[in-house]
Amino acid sequence: MEEDILIQISNKIKERRREKNITVHDLAIKANVSKGLISQIENSRTIPSLIVLIDIIRSLDIDLNVFFKDIHSKSSSTPIIVRRKEQYEHFEKEDAHGFYYQRIFTQHIKHSTVDFVLLELNVDASRPFVETQAFEFKYFLSGEIAYHFNDKTITFSAGDSMLFDGRIPHTPKNIGTEKAMMLVIYFFEENKV
Repeated sequence: MEEDILIQISNKIKERRREKNITVHDLAIKANVSKGLISQIENSRTIPSLIVLIDIIRSLDIDLNVFFKDIHSKSSSTPIIVRRKEQYEHFEKEDAHGFYYQRIFTQHIKHSTVDFVLLELNVDASRPFVETQAFEFKYFLSGEIAYHFNDKTITFSAGDSMLFDGRIPHTPKNIGTEKAMMLVIYFFEENKV
């Protein structure tokens, strides 16, 4: 499954769940899956099986044809992509307090997908270690941030950058006195079967 389609499905599940005022826990019970799985699906961290996906969609009382109607591949090449600030999509990730994500855009390019995200960290932001099935590039726009990995911690200031394999458990911590901001670029590689 192309990563841009996965993100569209994830976003649509999250949007419909919120529109219907259903918690992640309630949806998990209705779909007979774990709360963690729903959270991972909504945050594009895992690809559900077709049966699980159908169960989730039905648990949201949505017709399958309606759900998939607007989902499409963005793989056609576009020479210039413009996204205005007001078009950025806000999203949340599980167990992340004080983390504010805004997706700038996602684009499928040949055998990979890139996802551009602005991330703001409050001074008291906290999150457990996570793993992402992508390479991650971080450009630090403002603030002081310590990035924790399993066996090391690296500190960054505005203008610094980093590239790493997101499968390494990691989490950032704002160590400054003001909100910190970074540009994050995820590079998802297409799975070859």
